[in-house]
Amino acid sequence: MEKLVVKGPTPLKGEVIISGAKNAAVAILPATLLINGICRIENLPNISDVKLYCEILEHLGAKITWHTNNDITIDTRHIDCNADIIEITRKFRASYYLIGSLLGRCGSATVGIPGGCKLGARPIDLHIKGFEALGATTNTTQGNIYATADKLVGTSIYLDIASVGATINIMLASVLAEGTTVIDNAAKEPHIVDVANFLNTMGADIRGAGTDTIKVHGVKELRGGATYSVVPDQIEAGTFMLAAVASRGDLVIKNCIPEHLEPLTAKVVEIGAHVEESGDELHVWCDKRPSKANIKTLPYPGFPTDLQPQMGVVLATADGTSIINESIWESRFQYTAELNKMGANITDQGKSALFQGVPELYGAPVNVTDLRAGAALIIAGVSAKGTTEIYNIEHIDRGYEDIEGKFRKIGANIERVEE
Repeated sequence: MEKLVVKGPTPLKGEVIISGAKNAAVAILPATLLINGICRIENLPNISDVKLYCEILEHLGAKITWHTNNDITIDTRHIDCNADIIEITRKFRASYYLIGSLLGRCGSATVGIPGGCKLGARPIDLHIKGFEALGATTNTTQGNIYATADKLVGTSIYLDIASVGATINIMLASVLAEGTTVIDNAAKEPHIVDVANFLNTMGADIRGAGTDTIKVHGVKELRGGATYSVVPDQIEAGTFMLAAVASRGDLVIKNCIPEHLEPLTAKVVEIGAHVEESGDELHVWCDKRPSKANIKTLPYPGFPTDLQPQMGVVLATADGTSIINESIWESRFQYTAELNKMGANITDQGKSALFQGVPELYGAPVNVTDLRAGAALIIAGVSAKGTTEIYNIEHIDRGYEDIEGKFRKIGANIERVEE
């Protein structure tokens, strides 16, 4: 077991280079199964979810070669459609993308019911609705999901909720289907656009990604031989933006797409911090106690749920009383109990939380409850007076590449310690 030990307070200063997007990478990797050839993927984040996906792909018969700078070459010409991957797929949430990919490539898929962060009910009924509309037969039994299809045929699919996972999974399943698939009320997040761009680079015909209607014109095959670079991670960029604000620091965030961060930028400016945009860089600084704000998480282009805990740290020491309404996950406020151990004054009930700002936080032993809560607790530790010990950090490693190294380069006193 490992823990992170953080000593503060430290105003963070310097430059941070943002890695490739975790949410795009874990969908692009299974998408390579649809290619009967070789492709190269650049700017992959070096995180545990990516390593697990590569392990699954190799178990299925893919040949993966790692290059410098987290670039890989994947050869998916000799896939074993009958390989047993059930146990590995139970380890993380994004393994459900294998259902869409394997249905398209092999006509069948068997995966374990996916794991991941405990954020409340996370059903995949919309995924199954989409697969069945395309002509697949599905069955969930004994903790496994089984899907088979003699032939997938394009159709119109309306998503009752603009689900990111369902949008991507249906896209994957329909790329090689016969005819045209129309996904209405599709999610619009940047990593959906990135997955569509990757598939189109490999020969797919997907139009409308980033809007609420996506049309997938089925093709007979995807060709290999192309190179694709994963989009920068908007959530990592947003995490460091909020770290600058919470610590009263001054950071230049490089290799990001400012347009993807506009909902956050608006709130950061509203609470009294400063943001300057220059190409693919953001300069963020804060020289005073932030003011209060009200936040409601929404699907893109609204305020992202994956930045809600990090914003919660900022509001915990803001001047006044703030409210966060969480409209995506019912259990996203588990981190507030940990912040209260550090002197915060937060009351949460259901999908809302009241943040009564305190002048400062104090170090304490805290436990990570999910990926983004872990990032929030690091920000809290950097901003707090004294020593903070952060446990269950395996959650953090799922989505942030060398997070303690990046924080250390901008002045944080943070170490990974063996228990």
